[in-house]
Amino acid sequence: MGNAAFNPISVLTRATLAEFGRLPQMVALLRKVLEEGAAVAAALGVELPVSIERRLRGAFAVGEHKTSMLQDFEVGKPLEIDALTGAVVEIAGRLGLDVPRLATVDAAVRVAGAARRGIPPGQS
Repeated sequence: MGNAAFNPISVLTRATLAEFGRLPQMVALLRKVLEEGAAVAAALGVELPVSIERRLRGAFAVGEHKTSMLQDFEVGKPLEIDALTGAVVEIAGRLGLDVPRLATVDAAVRVAGAARRGIPPGQS
């Protein structure tokens, strides 16, 4: 769930993990995205071993680190969005769960990734 939150949002903001922790509004957004992911996991009977608050603190403590997805974005590589947010959004839909923030992040990163690679949105 951490990757589904931190990786795509880093592409959208170009921020490091430490930078995420410096703005209360970003911390709140990340918390909500993580909560949506945790709700999907719970609906599948999965209990996350690390609390959302601990996951947030741990990520921010990593420091001025760029996520792998941001690094891929910066060099024009395809993004692993299907595995990180796409799958969670799809499963949520099948379960009838609303994940508006995850869905928004997923869509925005798809557009950003396609634009970065010079491909019209919606095409591979």
